[in-house]
Amino acid sequence: MLAAPNDGNTEKTLMRLRNKILSAAAAVVTVAIVAGLVSISYDLPCESAPPPPADVVTMKATLNRCYGSADVVSVEDVAKPVPGDNDVLVKVHAASVNAGDWHSLRGEPYFIRAFSTGIGRPSNPRLGVDFAGTVEAVGQNVTRFRPGDEVFGGRSGALAEYVIAGEERAIVLKPADVTFEQAAGVPVAAITALQALRDHGGVQPGQRVLINGASGGVGTFAVQLAKAFGAEVTAVCSTRNVTQALAIGADYVVDYTREDFTASDARYDLIVDMVGSHSPLTYRRVLAPEGKLVVVGNASRDPWIGAFSAILGPVIYDPFVSQEMLFFIARLNQSDLTLLAELMRHGKLTPVVDRVYASDEVREALRYIDEGHARGKVIVTFD
Repeated sequence: MLAAPNDGNTEKTLMRLRNKILSAAAAVVTVAIVAGLVSISYDLPCESAPPPPADVVTMKATLNRCYGSADVVSVEDVAKPVPGDNDVLVKVHAASVNAGDWHSLRGEPYFIRAFSTGIGRPSNPRLGVDFAGTVEAVGQNVTRFRPGDEVFGGRSGALAEYVIAGEERAIVLKPADVTFEQAAGVPVAAITALQALRDHGGVQPGQRVLINGASGGVGTFAVQLAKAFGAEVTAVCSTRNVTQALAIGADYVVDYTREDFTASDARYDLIVDMVGSHSPLTYRRVLAPEGKLVVVGNASRDPWIGAFSAILGPVIYDPFVSQEMLFFIARLNQSDLTLLAELMRHGKLTPVVDRVYASDEVREALRYIDEGHARGKVIVTFD
């Protein structure tokens, strides 16, 4: 007579087998994650590119052929671009350096390498976005621009002697009384400030607006634009920038080295934050019950998350509080540039230029941005 199977032992055997399979799967996943983290954080050495062919017209351009500090940046001869049928070729007189250039140079935070800048070394070594210059040539289908026009706009690879921009992309005519150096500082920073206030902050005349980080590139534009929208503006900056904040239109200035604005009795309808000096819960203390917090970025230099840690607070807290909290990334476009040009033309917006460097001093410009204390915009000229 056969013995009945021992169901208890069978169940234990199956459980041990399942646990082994789960442990093996967890080990595989862990190894894959570690390998992925190592691969995206690993820096390949700089590679040199072959010189352009002798029969090619060249120009000077700023490149980083590997990740690192400003020391890896080089100014090289590359092929001068040729405009397509719908393109505009611009002789660059001035370009600005942004915090984004520092992130591209470092490849930080690391995760941006996986879907943007490239793993190991930059997939596009050309630096810069903002430019201002003179139209040298246009494609056969271009009707809005002609050679000789003074323009400004945004296009990758702008830290160079020439740049190509599509006619319908982020490029507009420069106001005559605005210098190339001033205009070059506008696109990324001013559009970020504009979209933070108008599109995401919904600023209205008479509202109380606080700009945290009012002395930087975005901040100096945000103060002026908030005033242009009819708001009462409080600027937060350090002692050395108080006078500048008042000069560009701030109604009140808080010197953060002497006073914590989140401990005051004031209440604001909108806070635009560039530096991440306080948590969203702390900002709630000085937000009106239906107020908004718009986070543009922060000063974090963590190589893994960096400024994108600014996303976490708004995402976590927004569903549970009465105030609206959000983070966004600005998008360059021709319509917003046109509006900014009009504001400059009518004296309602004046770019603040901190320092101007020659093209052979671009490393120094990047080092200065890296310090994080620029007052307004940092410009590189190519004349």
